[in-house]
Amino acid sequence: MSVTRLDPPIWLDTPHGQGLCHFLIDYGIESDLVWVCFITDTREIWSVSNWDVRAARNITIGRGEKDAPRRLKEGRASRKRKAS
Repeated sequence: MSVTRLDPPIWLDTPHGQGLCHFLIDYGIESDLVWVCFITDTREIWSVSNWDVRAARNITIGRGEKDAPRRLKEGRASRKRKAS
């Protein structure tokens, strides 16, 4: 397992809202990466699987909101239902 502090932190879109990611946790070869995000609107801290995050909108480089997949907007529960 390794924990990497991101300096500077990066903005990510998560199922909990947009937030700054300060840490990245790697549990090893058979596990997803886990992003530790500080959610802006609620001030909560969440550990979010790599499957559930996307780079936040950045108009400077042309990355817009339309790029976010439906799965991210619906949250993790919808992904589990579809897999069943």
